[in-house]
Amino acid sequence: MKRVILLIATNIAVMLVLSVVVQVLGINRFLTANGLNLGMLLVFSAVLGFGGAFISLAMSKTIAKWSTGAQVIQTPHNETEAWLMQTVHKLATRANLPMPEVAVYEGAPNAFATGASKSSSLVAVSTGLLTSMTHEEVEAVLAHEVAHIANGDMVTLTLIQGVVNTFVFFLARVVGYLVDSFLRRNDEESSGTGIGYFVTVIVCEILFGILASMIVMYFSRQREFRADAGAATLMGSPVPMAHALQRLGGLTPGALPQNMAASGIAGGGGLMALFASHPSIEERLARLAAR
Repeated sequence: MKRVILLIATNIAVMLVLSVVVQVLGINRFLTANGLNLGMLLVFSAVLGFGGAFISLAMSKTIAKWSTGAQVIQTPHNETEAWLMQTVHKLATRANLPMPEVAVYEGAPNAFATGASKSSSLVAVSTGLLTSMTHEEVEAVLAHEVAHIANGDMVTLTLIQGVVNTFVFFLARVVGYLVDSFLRRNDEESSGTGIGYFVTVIVCEILFGILASMIVMYFSRQREFRADAGAATLMGSPVPMAHALQRLGGLTPGALPQNMAASGIAGGGGLMALFASHPSIEERLARLAAR
């Protein structure tokens, strides 16, 4: 739950910071000088919405390494690192992908994939995962992460986030303008927008941002099902992936940084299932069994 709350809070915080910058720079005046210019507002919202999403994508690998302390394997120093490199190379070849960077980080059982493109990707696994699973189970987890890369999931979720952010920015300003116009309906001498506009925009961005997160998390859960299926294809059987999921079901998955949560191997339902980046283990096992 903490990871989900941090994920939602981070996205909302980015939007709020951009809104404050826009207000300080006075850009809002151009949108409301002669009434609300909906066409210009939509373009403006798309620039902010997609701009922030793609900046985050471009920085994803750097942020992932910094926030988890993941160490990229340049030259294997032991048998485990050598096996990891060989296994990822084998899976990437099967998926017709360039070799991703491979990293290991200290932590409870988990893994993730990230990167701005298929040719600039990273697969990272925790020490807890390596010590808690068999080689076949770890290979299935690696196949799941390689499938994320092959499916272009990082870019897909970035595009979805950009779309929902665009509507959050747009709708928040439409509501803000209407509320501000109502509050100042008897003030004939005023021009532009007042404090009512700014406050309403901030409140609406928080509320709409929470609702938008539900949409993004829904698509994230669907991508997890697809990555599980991709792992089964790369492994030649759904059994290793099912065993890995069953093992994870009996472990405490390591918490990922909020910006990596949607691309990890473990996550869950619970009371906040609508905000969960991953389906429950039971749902994922059922989907695999139905293949």
